[in-house]
Amino acid sequence: MADSESFTLLPIHLDPTSKAITTTSNSRALQEELTALNDLHKALKNIETLVPPPPVPVNQKRSAQITKLREAGNNEFRKGKHQEAIKYYGLGLQMALTRPLWEPVGLVRDEVAGLYSNRAQAHMAMSNWVDGAVDAESSVEAKKAGNAKAWWRRGRCLMEMGRLEEAKEWVGRGLEMEGTEADLVGLLKEIEVKEKRKA
Repeated sequence: MADSESFTLLPIHLDPTSKAITTTSNSRALQEELTALNDLHKALKNIETLVPPPPVPVNQKRSAQITKLREAGNNEFRKGKHQEAIKYYGLGLQMALTRPLWEPVGLVRDEVAGLYSNRAQAHMAMSNWVDGAVDAESSVEAKKAGNAKAWWRRGRCLMEMGRLEEAKEWVGRGLEMEGTEADLVGLLKEIEVKEKRKA
């Protein structure tokens, strides 16, 4: 067995046109390895499609588990157990964010957006405004349009932290994406009233 601490420079050469690897070494083992590597290269070049399709486009078991975790979080939230809800949403996020890369990005974005938005709500229920704002922003980053709740939640968190100018700008951007969504319009009015009182 070769010493794993030592490095041996092998005399190999890559042909620039054919990309075949050759060697001037007399080592039979090296010759066999390079032959196998060159054969594999030729076989891959002959495949019509560049990337083989995934065996199954979406792992339905994982989707079901993520849904189950989100529902468990929702149940805990309804019972007033906000810390438990945050834990379940976090586990759901871990599962959604570790999906294989070949699975549809849109699916991952929808799952992640919903989970972050729900976790933001749980943080808000505990007056944990900073974490709520971060999660709501993450939800919006995953899915900008059709996500009015997340836009509203971050705006509310910013307002509660006293960052009125930033909250007003955020809600304005949310209204650009969501149109005249009633909750966002109401929050904007509330922010403007607070700004007038502060002035």
